[in-house]
Amino acid sequence: MKSAQLHVLALNSGSSSLKFGLYRLGASGAQMLLSGAAGSIGSHGGRFEAADSRGKPVLSERVDIPTQADAIIRIGKLLFDRKMPAPGAVGHRIVHGGPNLLRHCVIDNAVLGELAAAAAFAPLHIPPALAVIRYAMEHFPGLAQVACFDTTFHAALPPVARMLPLPKELQSEGIRRYGFHGLSCESIVRQLAGDLPDRLVIAHLGNGASVTAVKAGRSIDTSMGLTPTGGVIMGTRTGDLDPGALVYLLRQKKLDAAMLEELVDRHSGLLGISGVDADMRRLHAAAPASADARLAIQMFCYSVRKQIAAMAAVLEGVDMLVFTGGIGENDAEVRATICSGLAWMGVSLEDMRNPDKTNAINRLASHRAVRVLPAQEDEEIARHTWTLLPHAAA
Repeated sequence: MKSAQLHVLALNSGSSSLKFGLYRLGASGAQMLLSGAAGSIGSHGGRFEAADSRGKPVLSERVDIPTQADAIIRIGKLLFDRKMPAPGAVGHRIVHGGPNLLRHCVIDNAVLGELAAAAAFAPLHIPPALAVIRYAMEHFPGLAQVACFDTTFHAALPPVARMLPLPKELQSEGIRRYGFHGLSCESIVRQLAGDLPDRLVIAHLGNGASVTAVKAGRSIDTSMGLTPTGGVIMGTRTGDLDPGALVYLLRQKKLDAAMLEELVDRHSGLLGISGVDADMRRLHAAAPASADARLAIQMFCYSVRKQIAAMAAVLEGVDMLVFTGGIGENDAEVRATICSGLAWMGVSLEDMRNPDKTNAINRLASHRAVRVLPAQEDEEIARHTWTLLPHAAA
């Protein structure tokens, strides 16, 4: 029998950051009690921030956080200091589970082994996520730990979208389109609830960015492929790239696999184009004096616009476009630039509503609804953890 309540600590790890949220789960739904983030882990001048259930800041400090273990310890101390309920389980966002982990699951030794093998698919994300899982197991001994995968939402892609144009025998090795930002997409579908349209395009725009076609609540295509490097231009990642460019770099520039990985994942995208920064906010600040910064912003918007149009073709039309993610939620200028090239498909933004983002931001005469919704990944982690642990203690 499922417990009356379960307190879940949701952990959302990045390569140098760790977001967290403490949730109370029960029959009435999910309630966020405390949230925050540890940033710049492993670098000098890190930051640790937290907010209460109403979003009011309760802590903001600059502090060096050498490792993910130190971040976990800091989170545990915060929960104790704030007299928060002790978590009864810990849920983790995992970007890629590889070919054998396509469903959210309770973590055991077999799952840990599969995750270690999946690091080849997402070397930026899996090693720090594994470290967070192991540290969480040490710091919260005896608690169930649950893995929630960004690939799960896209696990049932139709073959026409799932298969890559490579020899068929490679499919058996797990070389296929997986798709990512699935927890974000799930949260958008949940938030729309009764307003969920039949044909939905979700543009998750942040340091990592993707565009997904959702038909009747199910993913039928998405811009990212085998790894989180493909698709639209991102902060430091190339997005889609002519494979011939990689062959050229291997043959003519004598780059090896590690050097190629470093190039396409950490030194390209907005950073590579602009030579200024990967952060869209800093690019806007630099744009008046930097043609390269302006070009990076233009190329990003152009790339996203093309993928939205592609997903519209997949869906045979669009009823609603949703922007989410750090850039999608907060950058009205980027939203306007993307949508300015989509008038042909009936998208038209209301200039006064676009910065407000509290309601639909399309013009009343627009043929397509356009909305801005938060990516509630941490709440999705908590909800899945609750679902998978019917006998967990409160």
